[in-house]
Amino acid sequence: MKSNYTRSGNAVDIDAFDKNISNGLISNPIAGKQNTRTTANRLYSGYTQNNLRRLSVLNYQDIIKSVNNCFKTAENYLQLAHALYDVLYKTMQISSVGMGFVNDKNEYINLKIIDENNSAYSTKVMLNNDSNPIARCFNENSPQYTSNMDFLKLSYLKDSKFSILPVGHGRTPLGVFIVGDSNVGMHDDFYQLIANYICLYFECEKLMGMLKNNQDIDPLTGLRNHKSFQEELHNQINLAQKENEKLSVCIFDVENITQINREQGHAKGDEIIKSVAEKIKESMRNTDFAARYGGDEIAIIMPKTGVQEAKYLAEYICYVISCIYMDNVGPIKVSAGIADYPNITRDQEKLLILAEQAMCLSKSKTCETGQSSIVAADDYNFWDDEALKSFADILIKRHAQIGIDFEDELVKRFHNEEIVSSKHLLEVVTSLAGTIDAKDTYTKGHSTFVSKYAEALAKEINLPANEVERIKLGAMLHDIGKIGIPETVLRKPDKLNDEEWEIMKQHPVIGAEKVLAPNESLHDLIPMVKFHHEHVDGSGYPCGLKGDEIPLEARIVAVADAYHALVSDRPYRKGMSCEKACEILKLGAGIQWDAELVRHFVMIAPSMTAVQ
Repeated sequence: MKSNYTRSGNAVDIDAFDKNISNGLISNPIAGKQNTRTTANRLYSGYTQNNLRRLSVLNYQDIIKSVNNCFKTAENYLQLAHALYDVLYKTMQISSVGMGFVNDKNEYINLKIIDENNSAYSTKVMLNNDSNPIARCFNENSPQYTSNMDFLKLSYLKDSKFSILPVGHGRTPLGVFIVGDSNVGMHDDFYQLIANYICLYFECEKLMGMLKNNQDIDPLTGLRNHKSFQEELHNQINLAQKENEKLSVCIFDVENITQINREQGHAKGDEIIKSVAEKIKESMRNTDFAARYGGDEIAIIMPKTGVQEAKYLAEYICYVISCIYMDNVGPIKVSAGIADYPNITRDQEKLLILAEQAMCLSKSKTCETGQSSIVAADDYNFWDDEALKSFADILIKRHAQIGIDFEDELVKRFHNEEIVSSKHLLEVVTSLAGTIDAKDTYTKGHSTFVSKYAEALAKEINLPANEVERIKLGAMLHDIGKIGIPETVLRKPDKLNDEEWEIMKQHPVIGAEKVLAPNESLHDLIPMVKFHHEHVDGSGYPCGLKGDEIPLEARIVAVADAYHALVSDRPYRKGMSCEKACEILKLGAGIQWDAELVRHFVMIAPSMTAVQ
């Protein structure tokens, strides 16, 4: 007995079957009409009366509705195969359904088969195996029929006859559709219709995948974009946490790209960024994930990688990039900043900011030495002036909406800093105040000037040296509570509304209770931070103190703070002259400010302003 059924073989004469349908010898299954004849044509002696009776009552309209619903509701190919099997088993008593698509690279078809127990099995068929009817169906783009199931290499499937139909459009096959049906060949047109729908389903899925990928791909570099990078980092951090593994993020920045864009045009700059991206793709490991992080920045997620290994990999990538030679530019240099999880932080946003901070410090080194440099987040002193400046710049430019949660990290570092001397304390306080001033771009340097003015006023009224030093520190930190005020309020160029003003008025309490109170060595600075916005007539905040209820040091800071605010440029007005500012202080003496302190301050104000 032949294993393959043909259209004119002994088992089924399909042409004769089609002819007898058209002559009315048996009922047309697609039309669904009943024929009065109850005996089978002798051409179909291989079929039983039950088979023919089943064929005669098939309602293809209902079947097609059910099949259509399979395509509408299936979310993937396996779900589709199960759904098709359920429909065809119930309506046409098929034994199995399968579908598979070609893998061009490996030249095989990967099949999924659903059996009568609704179980799914997988198998692969090489396309160069001409003895396999699946390979023949695909290669010849024509239906194949067989009653030998050895071609599937699945011993647990029930023996059946199989129709194997090409899935594709025109002369381009994409895969195959397999049906285990004892009435092999009889329902080819219907099965081919399903195969065509499978082709459309496959093409739509592929297009949707391409669309999604394009949404995640940076068009210039071909790397993933920033959004995709954030999503991948989130997943990788969760995985690292689950598996108790390390993870590093490295951000590369192309040197002098702004100057190149300005002098040679953006096309040249784009060419450089594209070349750098290509080298990074070639040099990174298969497990790493690269994306265009910013205009001239490319970031890599390095799973299961500690900081030392990340440095080694970054050094190799920097070397490879340095071998790029561009006309009119020369060798390309990059700077690299690294932050590692969980050593440096467990928070995704903090991890990226610290990697950016390290990259900014790396850029500074690269400018100094002329060679690509690599800096990790634990390589530098957090309170170093340059480190704090880069930290503040990143916070302002890219992460303005992070809010108070991130500043908690700054406060935590402040609390954990082991103060070894008064000089060390002054350095830390100065750096911290500078960061807060940088956060509020309209009052840059404000804390430093208020500290100088307060120190001068304290000396003018002959306070002891230790008190002068304490007031100098307290004035430096008087606005430290702004660490908890959103940038949208701090940097608003217009007048604050009532709600925003209530938020702003919280900064003295935040500074006193959140920043200073946890550190015992700073408790004597709390009155200046908490009460420098109290008014002598009791109209100030946060406690409504008046007169001598307000500590002397807080009244000193209040005068110094007000004077610098008056002489500084603001977005809504130019800074006043010394004379005008002193006139306003005099008008508010005894109402807002201590009258005696104002009298002393206006005497020394001209000399302080002259040396600024």
